[in-house]
Amino acid sequence: MHLRSPHLEGCAMKIGIIGAGNIGGNLTRRLAALGHDVSVANSRGPHTLKELAEETGATPVPAEEAARGAEVVVVTVPLKAVPDLPVGLFDEAAEGVAVIDTGNYYPQQRDGRIDAIEDEGITESRWTERRIGHPVIKAFNGTYAQDILDRPLPAGSPDRVALPVAGDDEAAKAKVRALIDELGFDTVDAGGIDDSWRQQPGTPVYGLRGGAEEITRALAEASPERKPEFRG
Repeated sequence: MHLRSPHLEGCAMKIGIIGAGNIGGNLTRRLAALGHDVSVANSRGPHTLKELAEETGATPVPAEEAARGAEVVVVTVPLKAVPDLPVGLFDEAAEGVAVIDTGNYYPQQRDGRIDAIEDEGITESRWTERRIGHPVIKAFNGTYAQDILDRPLPAGSPDRVALPVAGDDEAAKAKVRALIDELGFDTVDAGGIDDSWRQQPGTPVYGLRGGAEEITRALAEASPERKPEFRG
C-alpha cells in the first residue's frame, strides 16, 4: 500500500539519504513518492544510483553533498562505515537538521569489535553521534526494509505498525516522528540516546511488528546486557 501525502503543497522537505541499501533505497522510494525533495548518496558514487534515481525521481549526489540544505538526513550505512563519512557532512545542512540513525552494531556478523561500544558500554547511536559530530535520532533500525513499502496504513488504523524513536533533541525527534507518521506508521518515544539500548539488536522490540502498546511493552522488557551473538 503506497500512501501519498494529503498535504503535498507547502510541506515538502529537502531530505538527504546516505546509504542506498535496503532501508535507504526503500526510504528513497517512499519519501520521493510523498513529494519530498530527496537526494541520495552511497559509497560508490552517484553513477551507481542511476536506476534508483530514474525509478523515484530522487537526485543522486556524492556523499559530501547529501546533507546540503537538508531538513532531514538519514544515515543508513553499516556501523563500520560511519568513520568513513565525510568530515563536515552537516556544515551546509538546514538549521535544525534532524539526523536519523538507522544503524546497528553487528560485531561478529559484519562490523568487527568497536572498543568504545564494548568497553565504555555506550549505545550504538551515541557512538555514531561522536563519530559524525551531530546529535541523532535513532529510528528504523529494527524495521524490515520491505515493510516500508508494504505496511504503511493511515493514522488510526487498528493494525498500524509502530516504530520506536529515541533521541535527545526533542524538536528533531518531533520532526522525525511526524515524518514517520506521514510514511504510514505510528511511533513510540523510546527516550534519549542513552536509552536507545532498548531497541538495539537482540532486544524484544528489535524486528517486532506491533502496535504502540506492544512496542511500549517490549521496550520496557528490554535488558541492558547484550546477548552473546551481539558482543564483540
